[in-house]
Amino acid sequence: MSEVRKLWQDEAIYQIYPRSFCDSNGDGVGDIPGIISKLDYLKDLGVKIIWLSPVYESPLDDMGYDISDYRKIRPELGTMEDMDRLIKEAGERGLKIVMDLVVNHTSDEHEWFLKSKDPASPYHDYYIWRKGRKNNKKPPNNWTSMFVGSAWTYVPEVGEWYLHLYGEKQPDLNWHNPKVYEEVKGIVEFWLNKGIYGFRCDVINQIYKTSLEDGKGISPSGRGMEHYLNQPGNHEILRRLHEEVFAARGDSLMLGETFNVDYENGRKFQENKELDIFFIFDHMMVDKSYNPLAKPKFSVEKFMKILYDWQAHCPMMANYLENHDQRRSISRFGDPKNHRVESGKMLALLNLTLRGTPFVYEGQEIGMIDMPREEHHDEFEDVAAKRIYSLMKKFKVFSDSYIEKFVNHLNRDHARLPVQWDDSPNAGFSPEGVKTWLPVNPDYKEVNVKVQEKDPDSLLNYYKALLHYRSESDTLRMGDFVPMQLKGPVYAFSRNFKGKRTTTLINFSNQEQPLPGEIKTVSGELLFSNYGRKAVEEPSVLKPFECFLIVAK
Repeated sequence: MSEVRKLWQDEAIYQIYPRSFCDSNGDGVGDIPGIISKLDYLKDLGVKIIWLSPVYESPLDDMGYDISDYRKIRPELGTMEDMDRLIKEAGERGLKIVMDLVVNHTSDEHEWFLKSKDPASPYHDYYIWRKGRKNNKKPPNNWTSMFVGSAWTYVPEVGEWYLHLYGEKQPDLNWHNPKVYEEVKGIVEFWLNKGIYGFRCDVINQIYKTSLEDGKGISPSGRGMEHYLNQPGNHEILRRLHEEVFAARGDSLMLGETFNVDYENGRKFQENKELDIFFIFDHMMVDKSYNPLAKPKFSVEKFMKILYDWQAHCPMMANYLENHDQRRSISRFGDPKNHRVESGKMLALLNLTLRGTPFVYEGQEIGMIDMPREEHHDEFEDVAAKRIYSLMKKFKVFSDSYIEKFVNHLNRDHARLPVQWDDSPNAGFSPEGVKTWLPVNPDYKEVNVKVQEKDPDSLLNYYKALLHYRSESDTLRMGDFVPMQLKGPVYAFSRNFKGKRTTTLINFSNQEQPLPGEIKTVSGELLFSNYGRKAVEEPSVLKPFECFLIVAK
């Protein structure tokens, strides 16, 4: 008997960053009732699962990824009654809700951490407290935070240092303590019992620190990760959580954010039933560096090789091109100035026809892009960007213009600008006259949902058609992945299932390219095109960012 497929194996997942999605009460901040008001839009778009970035109680030092109470809703977003209504109304529309699970660390305002400051309290061992070196004047080791700088902070009244792989207000939990596991298990069960479909687990392959020995190298961020990344203890925790909680629940989802994961550990996560699918970062680092002396440029060849290699090594991937931590994909990989719609459609076709579960981030379906660098640079909120900016200024090595340019390249707020619903002031995100928590991109009058819903050739309607087609296509949902050997920047691959085949072709460049002769031999219907082509044989060259989806007859 064949295994019953789960919803996440067949349907796309839409990520919502709640503060930026829809403001229902006019305070400039998106909220849960705002999400409820757009459920029909999401159903019509063609997604079946919604992933919410954190909605828990939080002081917002890292915009909700610093949780002070896992069983409460942050008041600016709504109430627990609102959350219950969201789950119910989503279910009535056939939509499932996935929540973020942030358990590498808590907020320093969480009750556990506040109690942990008493060395005699049992909560002291919920976190990683240690005496420092050099008579307690220096941190316990040389580890650096992922947000750069030391990963340790000294608390005078405790007389010890605590570990934080991220911000100072995000102390790491001590997963060597069995009580921490039981606490997290209780949190997971609490939300599953409310009707949540599953969790996206934040930095989940970093939670277990095998040792606190010094790290190698001189990296300003992430030094020491060889002692906590993809550790055997990490695998054991996830395997146990799946076995004790998720195995008996049938259709559910454990999705991992797994920084620097390799093929071996990726397969372990899936083969050992620890995570269903997981996010990789490799392709997101092609044009990115936290070293201000490095100047990486986007390489199509490197980008596509990474995607192809992961398709070859893992049977089911979590495919994405942007999210709340990454800049907008058209700004990075496309051409927002000259070929915004064409490059947006090409990126959509690539993402939605790879093997695995595709993710669409809010606003991606209308082609939202980064904020222009000269606009509102002093209004951004990203804690990591602020910290990097401060450290670079402190060293007095770089010019102000270079610091601004470098930080802008990393700033996560580009992806967190309010969603552009219409051409009214504040883009329909908030009422006119309200100061939104982040500024609205000034292109909202031309780029918004309302305008694109009326245009049959819009990026939004392209996403709708492609998402609905994918949902009905056994080949795209279950087919093998077979790359075609072509010369970049033109790429092609097929998906094959029970004698049926689709072929994806993309020109991943802003220049015309010759149509490969191999493609002319591919027979079938040209089902999706971003230039209005009617047949594969029609062009002799591919236009900038041109793409096809060919379905064998």
